[in-house]
Amino acid sequence: MKKTIALLLGAALLCAGFAQAAEKPLVRIGARVFTEQTVLAEITAQYLRANGFQVRVTGGLGSSLARQAHETGQLDLMWEYTGVSLVSYNHIEERMPSAEATYNKVKALDAKKDLVWLTPSKFSNTYALALPRKVAEAYPQVTSISQLNQVLQDEQARKHLVALDTEFANRPDGLDGLQAMYGMQLGRANIRQMDAGLVYTALRNNQVFAGLVYTTDGRLSAFDLKLLDDDKHYFPDYTAAPVVRKAVLDAHPQLADLLKPLAETLDDETMRQLNAKVDVEHQSPSSVAAAFLREHAFSEVAR
Repeated sequence: MKKTIALLLGAALLCAGFAQAAEKPLVRIGARVFTEQTVLAEITAQYLRANGFQVRVTGGLGSSLARQAHETGQLDLMWEYTGVSLVSYNHIEERMPSAEATYNKVKALDAKKDLVWLTPSKFSNTYALALPRKVAEAYPQVTSISQLNQVLQDEQARKHLVALDTEFANRPDGLDGLQAMYGMQLGRANIRQMDAGLVYTALRNNQVFAGLVYTTDGRLSAFDLKLLDDDKHYFPDYTAAPVVRKAVLDAHPQLADLLKPLAETLDDETMRQLNAKVDVEHQSPSSVAAAFLREHAFSEVAR
């Protein structure tokens, strides 16, 4: 009899546990296939779990697939970049006069697709071209993309290699537009398409003359890379912000207030440090996220 009672009690507690888990709202977070997205998704996932949500993270997504999943309701939340939404998703070629104008534009455009831009972060992960230190020392006059282009047009320099990640090489706000604005004539012999992470490796190992990088990447300082000025202002602002499906936000309006202080804590230097912990120090994204939340007391929220 005692054994039967114990079994029944155990089953009741198990069922209660399942019921309690089922009561927690589920938020499905997506992350694209680079370190910063993985870190942001992990920070958000741990933070929301601490605030009573169930969370499911789907990582390693390409931009188009992630956006499609977001629009069709397969994902609930993404950290998105204003410039990506403006050009790649909404096909706006008009140059915005400021980061605020870019944010307001994409917020209005995406609202028509039932995607709500919440409070933006304080960092902008835009693109840049960078030189390895040895190249920078050999060409001290090259401080901008226009000056880089002048060097690349030289007959003897036409064999110089420029490393680009595959996505940038094939997206509308990518290589074609850059070449058109700067009058570049990079042929197949000059370009090496590769995974974004391998671009940094190629730069560090002096295997290429220049490479496309992200301005919040932790490897910029670690690998002693020189950023070039985008003197014709080709690259749009890429301020990051959490974007939530309207149906999810309507059901759980507290998400806006929850994510606001998180977004406002993330600036350029903080994001570089977080990325460097993963890419340079080889810490896991989950441990980096946990340490960040503890440091900023986000781990002390009420459960």
